[in-house]
Amino acid sequence: MLLDWTQLGTPIADRADGQWVELEGWIAPFELEASHSYFLLVQDMACCVGCRPQDPSRCVEVFAVRPVAPQAGRVRLAGTWHSLSDDPAGWRFQLRDAVLLGPAKPMRGVTEVSRRAFVAMGAALPLGLPGLSHSPLPWRRAADPIGEDDAKALLSGMATVDLHSHAGRILRFSETSSFADVAGDMRSGGMAAICLAMVADSPATHVLPDGRIQAYREPEPGELYRWSQRAFARVEALIGKEDFAVVTRPDQLEAARSSKPSVIVAAEGADFLDTSIERLEEYYANHRLRHLQLTHYRVNTLGDIQTEAPVHGGLTDFGAEVIRGCNRLGIVVDVAHGTFDLVKRAADITGKPLVLSHTSLAARPGPRSRQITVDHAKLIADTGGVIGVWPVQAIFRNMKGYAGGFARMVDAIGIDHVGLGSDMRGLTGPSLLDVYEALPELTAALAARGFNREELGKLLGGNYRRVFAKTLG
Repeated sequence: MLLDWTQLGTPIADRADGQWVELEGWIAPFELEASHSYFLLVQDMACCVGCRPQDPSRCVEVFAVRPVAPQAGRVRLAGTWHSLSDDPAGWRFQLRDAVLLGPAKPMRGVTEVSRRAFVAMGAALPLGLPGLSHSPLPWRRAADPIGEDDAKALLSGMATVDLHSHAGRILRFSETSSFADVAGDMRSGGMAAICLAMVADSPATHVLPDGRIQAYREPEPGELYRWSQRAFARVEALIGKEDFAVVTRPDQLEAARSSKPSVIVAAEGADFLDTSIERLEEYYANHRLRHLQLTHYRVNTLGDIQTEAPVHGGLTDFGAEVIRGCNRLGIVVDVAHGTFDLVKRAADITGKPLVLSHTSLAARPGPRSRQITVDHAKLIADTGGVIGVWPVQAIFRNMKGYAGGFARMVDAIGIDHVGLGSDMRGLTGPSLLDVYEALPELTAALAARGFNREELGKLLGGNYRRVFAKTLG
């Protein structure tokens, strides 16, 4: 089928969904010393290197088979066309499995390219790109839908993991606060293990009327260290009440099943360290800490956060020291809430995979957004790490859309680098996964999206287990 830029947003482009097409345009951004497997294709040349398209409906996301080198002029690309209707990041068009055919023809427009003809051309393509010999993306395979009952049976045999959870009402500290049932919910939904996170900066933050969380005062010296003792004690109390197994070794996580739910002790924010690296070993030994998120909702001694103006220019030297200490001890490093610059330096420093436990992709995250760009996500993937997709209803609307958020992250960084981060009982707005009993529904939605059973195993725990084993091994 023939397509050109005037047909974007029309029924003609919608009907081309899933078809193999050729398209001409300019690569954006145009970076002279970089090759990219993900980039945008636009109709007209950008005015400068830093100029990026502002309207997602007037550009095409391109996912190339292999990185494409910078091009001086308009190019011809071939790939599978996808017209999107419910993308959470606002994108409308994609060219998947794309390959560079060469410079654009003198005449604008497109011509149809058959798969058979393209495979025959493979050996002569620029950059040595193969024709169609690569593995297709998961949602291009024949669907393997499963019902919720089948999903429950599948989950019962998996070592599923939630990368970020505050389940059980562990964040409530009033004298009358009681715990909520967690283990029963996990058994019902098929969740085997959760990274159960205390919150380190709670005394210095509050929730604003619009639902945002913000630091409002500077804590007293030692205040957050003392607070953390209470917070970890509450985690321990919930562990005792629910009779959780506590995971401190990779073999324990591999053996975890929802029939006997497990906990990985985690901290959201390392504010309790202040500037004392010695406390890291203290928390490792005394509280069985095995998963540490460096920052939360206040700029601390480790680095800058997404929701406030930068102060340190990213990760501090102390933050770098903490990462090295975590690598040495065997504590998973979580860079959720950290700025792009923080993550960039963390990726350079770490000797172990990084985790970004709860976020989602956006084409253009706002200045105080907790979402991330593809470039941000790739920093994590390049360390061998994993990103947890969170179930914020304001972003995804329904479970189908949430499954689409997983698909988008896999599309951007690969099936081996995506997981589930529920932020359960930690969101200030509605969640699509506010109980683990809903996990089979998510599993069925992911299967309907085209993920097979092996891939479901990776997304719902396998990728985090690999990172955990690499970090603690």
